[in-house]
Amino acid sequence: MKKSFKIIGLVAAMMFSGQIYAQNLDIYNNIEFKMPQVAETSFPANTVSIKDFGGIAGGNVKNTEAFKKAIDALVKKGGGKLVVPRGMWLTGPIVLQSNINLHIEEGAFVVFSKDKSDYPLVDVSFEGLNTIRCQSPISAKNAKNIAITGKGVIDGSGDAWRAIKKSKMAESQWKEIVASGGILSKDGKNWYPSESYKKGFESSSSFNVPDKISKSELESVKDFLRPVMVSIVGCDQVLLDGPTFQNSPAWNLHPLMTSNLILRNLTVRNPWYSQNGDGVDLESCKNVLIYDNTFDVGDDAICIKSGKNEDGRKRGMPTENVIIKNNVVYHGHGGFVIGSEMSGGARNIHVSDCTFIGTDIGLRFKTTRGRGGVVENIYVKNIDMINIPTQTIGFNMFYEGASPVLEDGQKEEGNKAPEKTFPVTEETPIFRNIYFKNINAVNSYEAITINGLAEMNIKNIVIEDSQFDTKKALTIVDADGITLKNVKLKYSEGTGAVVYNSKNVDLSTLQLESSQKPTIKVLGSKTSAVKLPKDVKGEQLQISKEVAKNAVK
Repeated sequence: MKKSFKIIGLVAAMMFSGQIYAQNLDIYNNIEFKMPQVAETSFPANTVSIKDFGGIAGGNVKNTEAFKKAIDALVKKGGGKLVVPRGMWLTGPIVLQSNINLHIEEGAFVVFSKDKSDYPLVDVSFEGLNTIRCQSPISAKNAKNIAITGKGVIDGSGDAWRAIKKSKMAESQWKEIVASGGILSKDGKNWYPSESYKKGFESSSSFNVPDKISKSELESVKDFLRPVMVSIVGCDQVLLDGPTFQNSPAWNLHPLMTSNLILRNLTVRNPWYSQNGDGVDLESCKNVLIYDNTFDVGDDAICIKSGKNEDGRKRGMPTENVIIKNNVVYHGHGGFVIGSEMSGGARNIHVSDCTFIGTDIGLRFKTTRGRGGVVENIYVKNIDMINIPTQTIGFNMFYEGASPVLEDGQKEEGNKAPEKTFPVTEETPIFRNIYFKNINAVNSYEAITINGLAEMNIKNIVIEDSQFDTKKALTIVDADGITLKNVKLKYSEGTGAVVYNSKNVDLSTLQLESSQKPTIKVLGSKTSAVKLPKDVKGEQLQISKEVAKNAVK
């Protein structure tokens, strides 16, 4: 009888294993490019508890040494699982090594120390630049076969690191923050957690890199050099499955130059006001799956990067072969984002079956002159969006603030960008071959904005079988090869569509719906080969004098 039970149990286990395997294969269905199956992690049967190495729960005793001893002991055995059981576990930095699965059990709460002395300055890459910052709470470098699993919570104590803007706080919250200590800026609009942070901020001409002081002075601005919470650099076969990652000092999850990476079943959280409080920044990575996750963060949620300017071009590693499916994003500067640090390029990326609820921008593509890099072969489909306060789909290569096209009623002075001619060099970014299908957005501000560069148009953008119910509709600037096929734009204000200095634009099947007669403006001396909807005629169509004859059909 016992033997038969064992056989039945073995068969059931095999069936279950097969089911899981089949589910993993489903993630590759309907992908538009060839991609190898991501190599998954597998660990030896060795299992230890943090308690076995002197770990003490309760949140009052640092367990930094206990984590180190436990990991070292597992490494000597060839690897295995380090279990963090239910309880509150205070610790300094944790460094993962090859063949280690850090398993945070349900009910376990790992909280990182607020003591900056626990985090030494180290060489890192941040925001695409090679620089120096504090060591990350969790890090791994050049490791293979590593994981963070379980249903527990990992907290980076980011509130001890971050500055806060008064404009993002209610009056009562602001008073509470000021009363807690720290230092205010001269104008009283910003709160800094310490004098060291304030000095670092004032020593930076470009956001987060204190370039006005020497390397030897960095220790004096250490509080300003906030780390990403989870730094995974140069690793292979990495799994993050199950935990909640929250309250990071800077970015939450930062895989860099890593391959065979799986992020699934995660909850990634940050306060909405947290500066640089990104969800995941996937940088120069290859063969990646990101699925069944929830994001609610203070900056970009799911972001693709590949280095910034010369540092990124010199590295020369695109982010490629990425599948992003079935994720939900609440607050964030963007739901799915590429850029602006994409100097190494990005290609072969599939995004589908995602829901964005109130993100600042829905699908966001951003860069600027000086970046360089090629972004191509991006496929986005089955995306639902609601309450987007800016663009549901936004391309911005014209990252200089003003646009060459004025909005309705906008005065030219201080708003219209000057027409300039720039040479095409390695610093010129290229965005091309990007496809959207079944995109649905309601109760949002603007449907689609495509702003390219005069010297390097955005090329080959196709949007099909999609519906947008927004305040404003469509703008196309400096683009080549834009097709809207079976797209419905229902809008309440302004012009239905503006086309400026663009060519090969096909709007022939575009449906415009408005309480007033829908209008289309065609502007710019470089505009050519524009196909318009047949039902837009007469006074509904405004073509500027600069547009060449027969440019519009």
